Amino acid sequence: MSVQVKKAANVAANVAAKTIIPAASRAVTAKEAASIAPSLRSSKETSMPWKGWFSSFIEKRLGKQTFEKLRSHIVFMPDDKYSLEQQPYPDHEIPITEDGKTTHQFRYPSPGSQSKVRMPSVDDEGPHSDPYFGSYYAKDTRRRYEDPAYPNPELEYLKLGLLPKNDPNVKEATERFEEGPKSSPGNKGTFATGKSDYDPEGLRASMSASHEAMNANLDANMPDHLPVPNWWDDQDEVADWHIERDLPVPIGRVEWGAIPREGRLARW
Repeated sequence: MSVQVKKAANVAANVAAKTIIPAASRAVTAKEAASIAPSLRSSKETSMPWKGWFSSFIEKRLGKQTFEKLRSHIVFMPDDKYSLEQQPYPDHEIPITEDGKTTHQFRYPSPGSQSKVRMPSVDDEGPHSDPYFGSYYAKDTRRRYEDPAYPNPELEYLKLGLLPKNDPNVKEATERFEEGPKSSPGNKGTFATGKSDYDPEGLRASMSASHEAMNANLDANMPDHLPVPNWWDDQDEVADWHIERDLPVPIGRVEWGAIPREGRLARW
């Protein structure tokens, strides 16, 4: 493409942009709204022209250098990057780097000038691909062991292990424990309106959900990102340090600031 043709194309594009897609920072009609291109930056024209008139008046009379010296003695935190505003004005550029060269402005770039956010409405696969699947209990791993009828199976197992095996009451309690909860066997898809086979696992409706199916689904959704203590990678070094000094090995490592000053002082 020659230079002349390129210049002509740029001029035509600029003219078309001004006529077809006018600037958005002005009053528009409902008919124009569909063809308006959102601006990246808000209008620089202030809606409060009277704001700061007194400071401007004093600065013009005293000069910028004298005014800044006077301002530094009167204003609390004169160099505050937020201008002592709890919520900065939209046109206020806030420095976000130490040198102050990089700034951030409220709603810039404007959300309307960005590409649309892709927000999937349903899962691509699995039971939640059905938009009418609203059962929370199938994934509620946080409250899994808060059921008063069956609060903590592991703890119950440990309790039964400490009791005498030959006691009839212990045998009966062990049998009930091994049988598991019987409060929700599920209706096998049989409702008042008849047999339903839309959900083989029965998790879509609470009446058809069983403990076996629910626990299996909870097992598949249990979190696997549990954090570890900050001494976890150094536990061998912590143990060796105490063993070399003939000291009892503690559980973990005492971190600075975790124990009050009185607890770190020797008492003899």
